[in-house]
Amino acid sequence: MDHTNHDHDHSKMAGSMAPPMVTGSHEDHLGGGGGGHMMKMTFYFGYTNVELLFASLVINTPGEMVAACFGCFLLAVLYEGLKIGREFLLRRNQVNVRYNSMPVPGADGTMVMETHKTVGQRMLSMAHLLQTVLHIIQVVVSYFLMLVFMTYNAYLCIAVAAGAGVGYFLFSWKKAVVVDITEHCH
Repeated sequence: MDHTNHDHDHSKMAGSMAPPMVTGSHEDHLGGGGGGHMMKMTFYFGYTNVELLFASLVINTPGEMVAACFGCFLLAVLYEGLKIGREFLLRRNQVNVRYNSMPVPGADGTMVMETHKTVGQRMLSMAHLLQTVLHIIQVVVSYFLMLVFMTYNAYLCIAVAAGAGVGYFLFSWKKAVVVDITEHCH
């Protein structure tokens, strides 16, 4: 059956779920014309026309890029500080401490008793409310850092990675490291 003379724009049909037909060139869609721009999908070093988190926050000069990198660096340091600070507050406000002992194989083949501490926290307490607010802030900051990294601007990515490293160095040095002897993927 020949359909060459039929109108193939199905978006005109009543109740149609089909999207409207796209007109214009492929270049217009990608931002080659009409004022749009194409998002970079590879890492690049640049400081002009870099959108940072919001459409109104556009970097166009080297000074703006330095300021943006400094801000992203501090945001990453803050993120690491929030993670460790929340752990510290959780340990400080522990209630309902229980100790559980279980046998595990020792180095010489004998069974050794290993004790684990289990702690809880009351749901309706100021400590839990504070933890909840800090968790929300931590999640928002982490998504901002992810979106900054997704600009693929190498300067901003380096600032985020460096900030995370410095933040870990500053805040995690006192963190107790728990080694799970049953974990075999080290």
